[in-house]
Amino acid sequence: MPSLLLVVFLLQLVIHLVNTVGAGAISNLLWILYNKLPTSTSANVEAQTTLRREVVRLKREMNATSSQDEFAKWAKIRRQHDKVLAEYDGKTQALQSFKTSFDSAVGVLRWLGTNGLRMFIQFWFAKQPIFWLPRGWVPGYVEWILAFPRAPTGSISIQVWGIACASVVQIASMAVMAAWRLGAQEKVGGGKGRGEPMKMGAVGGSARGEKKEL
Repeated sequence: MPSLLLVVFLLQLVIHLVNTVGAGAISNLLWILYNKLPTSTSANVEAQTTLRREVVRLKREMNATSSQDEFAKWAKIRRQHDKVLAEYDGKTQALQSFKTSFDSAVGVLRWLGTNGLRMFIQFWFAKQPIFWLPRGWVPGYVEWILAFPRAPTGSISIQVWGIACASVVQIASMAVMAAWRLGAQEKVGGGKGRGEPMKMGAVGGSARGEKKEL
């Protein structure tokens, strides 16, 4: 069984990653992966893509045909275009309705796997100490705070350990982002510095001109 200390830290890391990436991005990624599976929805997505291409093709062909000189041909293409467009709109509405239900289910599962799991673990192991502090290492009131709400006094509770892990993950994330931005700025600044030539000719020319005037 994995250590509870490590489980809490990994759970806080996953929660931070989910919040950083965003719920919408995760839902869209899972939707794409779901459509890669051999399901009825993936078949509908492929059919929608084919209909969209057909609509675009007929639209271009209809625009390239004169409605006055070739009215019969133009009317036939128009009927085909309207029929395919109606089928495409029907597929799109059906997929959009299913995607709304899919996003709702993903949202529930995401909450249960992150914040819901965190709340359950904190409730279930509320009385279990994560680790013990050396006796007399901190004052008594600090021991009470670190053991809050129901862990034995002199230990670190799972709630306090979760807060500490979340703070460490947040600080580490900010440090990584700051280092990445600094590196990107240095690359941009270095590229500009290498791309700008040194303008020495104008200075030399002005100096020679001053000498001639003298």
